[in-house]
Amino acid sequence: MLRATMTRPGKVEFGEVPKPGFGAEDVLLRIRRIGICGSDVHVYHGKHPYTSYPVVQGHEFCGEVGEVGRSVHGFVQGDLVTAPPQIVCGKCLPCREGRYHICENLKVIGFQAPGVAQEFFPFPESALMKLPAAFTPELGALVEPAAVAIHAVSRAGSVLGLRVLVLGAGPIGNLVAQVARWRGARQVLISDVSDHRLSIARQCGITHTINPNKDSLELRVSEVFSSDRAEVAFECVGLAETANQAILCVRKGGTVIIVGVFGERPGFDLGLVQDRELEVRGTLMYQRQDYVDSIRCLAGSGIKADPLLTRSFPFRQYPEAYAFIEENREAVMKVMIDLDDLAEVK
Repeated sequence: MLRATMTRPGKVEFGEVPKPGFGAEDVLLRIRRIGICGSDVHVYHGKHPYTSYPVVQGHEFCGEVGEVGRSVHGFVQGDLVTAPPQIVCGKCLPCREGRYHICENLKVIGFQAPGVAQEFFPFPESALMKLPAAFTPELGALVEPAAVAIHAVSRAGSVLGLRVLVLGAGPIGNLVAQVARWRGARQVLISDVSDHRLSIARQCGITHTINPNKDSLELRVSEVFSSDRAEVAFECVGLAETANQAILCVRKGGTVIIVGVFGERPGFDLGLVQDRELEVRGTLMYQRQDYVDSIRCLAGSGIKADPLLTRSFPFRQYPEAYAFIEENREAVMKVMIDLDDLAEVK
């Protein structure tokens, strides 16, 4: 079977490897779609703080059941599925507390463990989640990023009736804004320096937008939220500038959720955090219930997915997909890798 490996930053190489075996309680998936996310782009640039090379990428994905082990009873050939990409120890303090997503020994496929960027990939039956019959492979590959957004919003507690500011209108920021609205936020304002991404946000139903390179973010916050400012702000970019914007624009006693992945160590205005008695919380990935909620949200009317899908590339054009992202940074939302052509040439 064909596998794609990032051998060093910016270099993707293909190679033929044996089809993986699988055990009695395992399911062998034929991978259908792989989403490229911001963390993958960090790896492409050599700036992901927790990834070394070579690495087989692919952590947000949709697969089709190809073969099942003799003890598997919950899945049959042809089922469309996905799975959380975490590998946890189950023994450390966070795992014992039920917070396995921040396991002390956490590994994530596509980063610290081999990902699904290959034709076939085995998973334990217990890891898989069956997708609704109406799901497309693209929608299945969006379950992971939507779960990131669902977990991030949950880190703020209930957002019902609250004023929410989202910094960054890329795929994760867009999804955070949509999930906040789905969970009952009174108003949602999203900020980005890309007018295209703001246009996508409006297509997804996020009516309040701001380009801080063109207009004052603070004035726009006052217009939308009144002088009380936002009660919760989500930083979804991973830059010191947007982290400090979040700190500045949230109300006294408010909450800032750090969602973005920081490639470089940022400088935060901790004086303002102290003076305004703000709560700053991190969010990492998700738990299984977030996946359940993500599937439910995508299956219903909680998330408008179509505007997020920018383009698909055949598997053998994985490098071209990254080049496309580099050349169209402000215009790109979600780029997918399509592996269906590999099955067609068998």
